[in-house]
Amino acid sequence: MTDNLTVSVLGTGIMGAAMARNLARAGHSVRAWNRTRAKAEPLAADGVRVVDTPAEAVEGADVVLTMLYDGSAALEVMRAAAPALRAGAAWVQSTTAGIEAVGELAAFARAHDLVFFDAPVLGTRQPAEAGQLTVLAAGPPAGRGAVAPVLDAVGARTVWTGEDGGAGSATRLKLVANSWVIAATAAAGEVLALSQALSVDPHTFFDLIAGGPLDMGYLKAKTALVLEDRLSPAQFAVTTAAKDARLIVEAGRENGVRLDVASASAERLERAAAQGHGDEDMVAAYFASFGDGARPDGGQAPA
Repeated sequence: MTDNLTVSVLGTGIMGAAMARNLARAGHSVRAWNRTRAKAEPLAADGVRVVDTPAEAVEGADVVLTMLYDGSAALEVMRAAAPALRAGAAWVQSTTAGIEAVGELAAFARAHDLVFFDAPVLGTRQPAEAGQLTVLAAGPPAGRGAVAPVLDAVGARTVWTGEDGGAGSATRLKLVANSWVIAATAAAGEVLALSQALSVDPHTFFDLIAGGPLDMGYLKAKTALVLEDRLSPAQFAVTTAAKDARLIVEAGRENGVRLDVASASAERLERAAAQGHGDEDMVAAYFASFGDGARPDGGQAPA
C-alpha cells in the first residue's frame, strides 16, 4: 500500500472535520460523510469530497476513520456503510465509545473482514486543527504500517497500547485520561463560581498558586474561556463531555470502583446542557453552579 491512501471519514464534527482536512493536506484522497451534510460542506474547499451516504464514503477506501458521538452511532453508521466496505480495509475507530461498545465494534469488523484499530485521540479543537493530537491505538502489528500515514496526518504522536483492538486497551487509557480532564475542568468552573459568590477576584487565587505545585496551565486556559466569554466555538463541548463522563462512571462501576467526582461532573455537565450550554465548551459547566443557570450578578462572569 502506498503512502497516498483513499480515506473515508465518517463524522465531521469538531474533531472529524479537522482530521479530514489534515488528511487531505497530507495528500490523501478523502471522502467525508456527516449526518447533517451542510456541516461537512466547508471541507470541500480543502479538497475533501463530501458525499451523501456512509456507503458512498467507504466504497473502495483503504482506511475508514470513524469519529462519531458514541459507540451506538459508530455501529449504526458502519452498518449503513457495510454493503460498500472493502474486505481487508483498515478501520480506525476514533469515537470515544466505551469499553463494551469497542467489543461490539470489533465484532462487526471481524464479520466484515476489516482490520480493526481501537484509536481514540487526546486533544481538543486546536490540536486537532493543527494535526497535533495524541492517538491512543491498539491493533495488529502487521496492519500498523497501512494506517501509519493516517495516524501521522492527524496526530503528533501515536501511543500503542496493545495488539488487539477489540480488547479496548486504547479506550481504557482514554477513559482514564478523560476522567482527569473532566475533573480538572469541573474544578476550574467551581473555582470561578465560588470566587464570584465570595466576592474574590479569581486572579488573586491564580497569583496565589503561581509557580507552585498547585499551578496548572490547564486551569488558566479553561477559566480564560469563561472570563473572556470565549465558550464558542467549543474546544470540547458540554454534551460530549457529559457523555464521556457517563462512560467513565459506567467503566468504574463495571470494574468495582465508585467514581464520585466523575458522577458529580456528569450531573453538572448535564445540568449545564439543560440550561442551554450544550454546544459550548465543557467549562460552561460553570453555569451549573447557579441553579437555573442565571448568575447571581445578573449575567457577568467574574472579572
